[in-house]
Amino acid sequence: MNSLTGTLGTDMLEHVRETPATLDAFLAQVERRAFRMAELQLRQREDAMDAVQDAMLRLVRHYRDKPAAEWSPLFWGILRRRIVDLQRRRKVRSIVVGWFGGDRDDDGDELPVWEPADRGPGPLDRLHDLQSYADMAVAVRQLPQRQREAFMLRMLEGLDVAETARAMGCSEGSVKTHLSRAMHHLRDQLEDWR
Repeated sequence: MNSLTGTLGTDMLEHVRETPATLDAFLAQVERRAFRMAELQLRQREDAMDAVQDAMLRLVRHYRDKPAAEWSPLFWGILRRRIVDLQRRRKVRSIVVGWFGGDRDDDGDELPVWEPADRGPGPLDRLHDLQSYADMAVAVRQLPQRQREAFMLRMLEGLDVAETARAMGCSEGSVKTHLSRAMHHLRDQLEDWR
């Protein structure tokens, strides 16, 4: 697992960071990690971007006067709830689209999917990272939702148990249980990366 975490990139796995002086600096610091987390759970880039943007806007609108130490658990809790909302809407939408049809314009052509340009390093430099990220993403997606949330907030975001519990809206004991089960599952699934 250690070799895998080294390949995912420092943007996702930097542990607890110093608290930024401004809310803008905090949002800049978590933007990419939040997008990766949302993309893993929502599986669509545009939905992930919407979720992150909404979470950032809500944090700024409602909590900008809170102490900087509270921004991280507040933000991750807002993002988690936004992801759940989008998943629920997608389920309802899929039912409605199944009844009435959809994903086509008035002429019957498929609607285009917008994907932003990848601003990362070239593909040759990222091949190993992409392979390990893909394996990790598959394994994380297979986790039950609460285990996935606990893993991502604790291990990828670096929140402590209390902050994770606040973000997830559960007890600290539940966070520990969910994380333990997630780690056991991931160790089994990613045995080849050891």
